[in-house]
Amino acid sequence: MKICIFGAGAIGGYMGAKLAQAGADVSLVARGPHLAAMQTNGLRLIEEGGEVSVPVRAEQDPAALGVQDYVIVTLKAHSVPAVVGRMQPLIGGATTIVSGVNGVPWWYFHKLGGPLEGTRLPSVDPGDVQWDGFGPDRVLGCVVYPAAEVVEPGVVKHIEGNRFSLGEPDGSRSERAQALSKALSAAGLKAPVRPRLRDEIWVKLWGNLSFNPISALTHATLDVLCTDPGTRAVARAMMVEAQQIGEALGVKFPIDVDRRIDGGAAVGAHRTSMLQDLDAARPMEIDALVGSVQELGRIVGVATPSIDLVLALIQQRARVAGLYPA
Repeated sequence: MKICIFGAGAIGGYMGAKLAQAGADVSLVARGPHLAAMQTNGLRLIEEGGEVSVPVRAEQDPAALGVQDYVIVTLKAHSVPAVVGRMQPLIGGATTIVSGVNGVPWWYFHKLGGPLEGTRLPSVDPGDVQWDGFGPDRVLGCVVYPAAEVVEPGVVKHIEGNRFSLGEPDGSRSERAQALSKALSAAGLKAPVRPRLRDEIWVKLWGNLSFNPISALTHATLDVLCTDPGTRAVARAMMVEAQQIGEALGVKFPIDVDRRIDGGAAVGAHRTSMLQDLDAARPMEIDALVGSVQELGRIVGVATPSIDLVLALIQQRARVAGLYPA
């Protein structure tokens, strides 16, 4: 089984290091100083129990790696459309694309059934680049739970979590899903195959949709924005709208809004990824985490006044910083 991780930053590097430690035939696509460090010294993984240097095969050019059985995409959502062409040498007739990307996935309406079957989402896949370039039948969904960070080139620090939930768009327990689950499990990672992966997508999205832009706008950490009455109320209003959209699409939410917010508060003084990206002058996942939910609201006829307001503010904040199209 040949596995390529495309976008071997924090999460991709963590997964790649664990797979390599377990003896899997895994390769990483990365760039810049991080790539150079991995090629020279291997990938150094720091975990609670200590640290280890793992020899890995890392390349900038996917063509050097050849056709893969699985291509696991761990890029930021807005970065994927631009590299679909570069990924083609990795893709053969039986290649599975594993979408480990935050937000509403571009394949969301593939094999969902009902009147919206096959609906495309321009907010996350402008011009249908992924739909046409990958093909939705290749896709295996993945919800990423671990937290990790690249602390210096070639060095990934694992912070918490080791679960990568997998799921077919049609909810089946396919051979390809179970085979990847076994490979990840052999590497010490949790990889359950879920019949209703979209439910998990929404529970994670619930927090990302609200906590991320509010933190970027206020610079508040999770514990503060989830407990301050004002910011908690804004997050709650956004999440109520999102729940109405999700339920209109058939999603079942296993917890209520307030428990989800309390869960965010319990994480502590965490700076969300969107706040980190803003501070580092990197493009933020605005469209995948917020714009996509607004788009889904339009599709199912649910009004989103709170989401609309926060989306307009974070888009303008990003434009001022030169990080969002004018």
